[in-house]
Amino acid sequence: MSLYNFKKIMVVPPAKDFIDIMLSKTQRKTPTVVHKGYKISRIRAFYTRKVKFTQQSFHDRLTQIIQDFPKLDDVHPFYADLMNVLYDKDHYKLALGQLNTARHLIDNVAKDYVRLLKYGDSLYRCKQLKKAALGRMATIMKRQGSNLTYLEQVRQHLSRLPSIDPYTRTIIICGFPNVGKSSFINKITRAEVEVQPYAFTTKSLFVGHTDYKYLRWQVIDTPGILDHPLEERNVIEMQAITALAHLRACVLYFMDISEQCGYSLEEQVKLFESIKPLFTNKPLILALNKIDILGIDELSPERKEIITKLQEDKEIPVMPMSTVSEEGVMEVKMEACERLLCYRVDQKMRTKKVDNILNRLHVAIPKERDNKERPPCIPEAVLLKKQAAAEKAERRRKLEKEIEEELGDDYVLDLKKNYTTIPEEERYDVIPEFWEGHNIADYIDPDIFEKLEELEREEGLREDSGVYKVPDMTLDDTLKEIRAMAEQIRGKRFLLRDEKRLANRKNKSTIPRHKQPRVRDRSVTKLKETMENLGVDMSGTEEANFTKNVVDIRRAIVQVGPGAKKPKLDKEQAAVVRATGKPLKRAQSRDQLGVKNVAMKKKAQMMARKDIAKKVKKYGLKGEADRFIGNKMPKHLFSGKRGSGKTDRR
Repeated sequence: MSLYNFKKIMVVPPAKDFIDIMLSKTQRKTPTVVHKGYKISRIRAFYTRKVKFTQQSFHDRLTQIIQDFPKLDDVHPFYADLMNVLYDKDHYKLALGQLNTARHLIDNVAKDYVRLLKYGDSLYRCKQLKKAALGRMATIMKRQGSNLTYLEQVRQHLSRLPSIDPYTRTIIICGFPNVGKSSFINKITRAEVEVQPYAFTTKSLFVGHTDYKYLRWQVIDTPGILDHPLEERNVIEMQAITALAHLRACVLYFMDISEQCGYSLEEQVKLFESIKPLFTNKPLILALNKIDILGIDELSPERKEIITKLQEDKEIPVMPMSTVSEEGVMEVKMEACERLLCYRVDQKMRTKKVDNILNRLHVAIPKERDNKERPPCIPEAVLLKKQAAAEKAERRRKLEKEIEEELGDDYVLDLKKNYTTIPEEERYDVIPEFWEGHNIADYIDPDIFEKLEELEREEGLREDSGVYKVPDMTLDDTLKEIRAMAEQIRGKRFLLRDEKRLANRKNKSTIPRHKQPRVRDRSVTKLKETMENLGVDMSGTEEANFTKNVVDIRRAIVQVGPGAKKPKLDKEQAAVVRATGKPLKRAQSRDQLGVKNVAMKKKAQMMARKDIAKKVKKYGLKGEADRFIGNKMPKHLFSGKRGSGKTDRR
């Protein structure tokens, strides 16, 4: 018997998609070019290959569908019955059987038409035979449309079923609807089953997992069961009945003693008695839930008598609990796990394997020789040895790790206890400052504050007697002039030093393109002030000729050096120069703007030439201004027929 992973079953496509997939696969994987001029044997082989390939594709896919779905005879009886409840095993087997028949029909169709193709005498007849073969295969698959749709729905439902292992340790929770089964599984496992205050909230099996004694336990929450004959139960109830009948598990039967579920205590006991045959040879526990609403002591005498009758059966423990206050929840879980463990061990002890193991074991039980008592005795040498080892262990200094393990959470690391060179009363001083093993606090002078007051008094006497008074040093006018001149010289020296630094700096700032207004830093007034400050008498120089004629200077600027050619000007330009005396402004070319010198100009031209050449060569352009328009044809539509082997370009 095998366990199935239903999530691995492949998708079953509808009939139309199934045919499209197979025919497109044939078109992609087989040659597509044939001509009248080919030899007839080559034409026959061409179409025979297509028919055989299509048949093999249909055969493989149908075989995979049939093998993926579980066979009801091979799986565990729990799965077989569950599938019968959910899907009707006759319908299920019929669908798989018809797919198997369709597979054989397709094989026979292909065999017949391959035989006919051997006698095809022209390209037209071979092509017609191929079309007929593929058409009959497609017709066979069209007739399987309802079966394929049904199997796809079965596959989707199977993949949503919880993965229940019928061989592991299992606890099954059952009872009337709305008695607290889902609340219990939510408390003891990590499952999140929906809990609502109405019946049949749980419509299918839910599985949770819990741990007990380092073992994994499977807890199954079943839908509620109503008390009526088996043939009248619906699909939801039959799932619970199937789990109870086939799984080797401990059964927890839940009862609501508060009767909030809508069913009386008598009805719940009646259901318990009706499904009790399903519990044969299984550990069973009765859980009385909702004691937080109504305790056992608060029940009426008739109901108490019902509970007492249930408690009379010593084999079935009756345990009160409440999932709201969590009272008794863990006790019920532990009791169920213990009972199931004992049951499983007992079942294993009854198998033949245990006899083989017991035959290899021999337990010796000594018998009394005479009626003398022989109490256990430890030799004196061993006692002395143990005592010496204990004394040695006491003398050994305990490590901090060992102390931490002994004390646990109460451990606090104390490093000062190991300061053995310091007296014990001084180890925990308020200011424990140590230098070379000595406490600095021991060397502080106790009379330090009195000595400090004495020093302050002496300082006050000195100030009163005028010891710290500074003599009054008045400056005469000559000394003031000398100091002012020294400050001017010092300032001028700093300015000269900064100008020299700026002149020698390597990374000079670039000149901006826009023309800055020129600021004249030399003037006649400034020259006179400088000379007067230096002590030169500048009186009588008011009529001195410090400047030349502006027109003469401008003419000198326009003139060129000797031996050089004068720039050619037209009549209008020459008239403007003569009238204004200013040189004619010529617009600078674009490639020279912001260029510092000739070397930089050459370098810029070379870089521009390289960049343009790189772009032109890469895209095959005629020049710098040519625009690149790429090829708009998608490659996969114009790359030709692909081979049958490789799909790495997809």
